[in-house]
Amino acid sequence: MSSSAFTLGPRPDSERRRELWLQHAAGFILFEDVRGWALQRLDPNLDATARTAALKAIDDTVYGLMMVIDGVSGGLGDPDYRIHLQTKVCLRRNASGEIIDSLDLARGDGMCTGYHGWLQGDFGKDPVVISEAGSAP
Repeated sequence: MSSSAFTLGPRPDSERRRELWLQHAAGFILFEDVRGWALQRLDPNLDATARTAALKAIDDTVYGLMMVIDGVSGGLGDPDYRIHLQTKVCLRRNASGEIIDSLDLARGDGMCTGYHGWLQGDFGKDPVVISEAGSAP
């Protein structure tokens, strides 16, 4: 299911908890919209061995993405220049588009660190989502 099918949870008051919440929200989006997308496309007729291999490939790919986001891998360079990806998570007001909070994920606690909890459905102490869109919280 797409992350847009969920209702955002309440924004924590403390700066540190909000920082963690933003990182968990980024993980939730990636898990729903990247990992979830790939999982939905698995052939339902795969035997157990093939399904296990496919799940491992999906999870390894998502982890590879996390390493690029964290700056552990990825980038091109020569003696004078370096190119890297920069990924930010942003909280903005719908009405005005104003960015309220943002965080460069490479400067966070680590997407690779969050990944292991996210595999278990743990997106932090402060709820990132409260419900699927249209359903009661």
